[in-house]
Amino acid sequence: MVLSVSERTFTQEVLESPIPVLVNFEAPWCGLCRIIHPLLLQFQAQCGDEIKLVGVNADQNFKLSTTYRLKSLPTLLLIEKGIVRQRLEGFRSRDDLRLALEEIKLNYSSSHKTYNIPKTADLECRTV
Repeated sequence: MVLSVSERTFTQEVLESPIPVLVNFEAPWCGLCRIIHPLLLQFQAQCGDEIKLVGVNADQNFKLSTTYRLKSLPTLLLIEKGIVRQRLEGFRSRDDLRLALEEIKLNYSSSHKTYNIPKTADLECRTV
């Protein structure tokens, strides 16, 4: 189950979290959001306590949507110690998302690697 956070709980649950948090910005009307949900649940099960998964309803939390400059839904942000470390948006398929989640898992499992430069993954531009 994905923890639902709002503007009121975002600081405590995400920005002050002792472990990295994958934030899923979604909306009830978003078909792709529903399609990727099982993949996110699988990711959460595989990561256990090493990465926290939370969901934010972008429509009900407009301030957060504006703060993080959402261009499309779903948008996933990996936030560690209050800093956006990776941004996933514009993915076209489940495979694109699966590959991106695998990369996050590799980088953040067990040894918690910290990066100095935030990464942006615009999977829309990926050529296969």
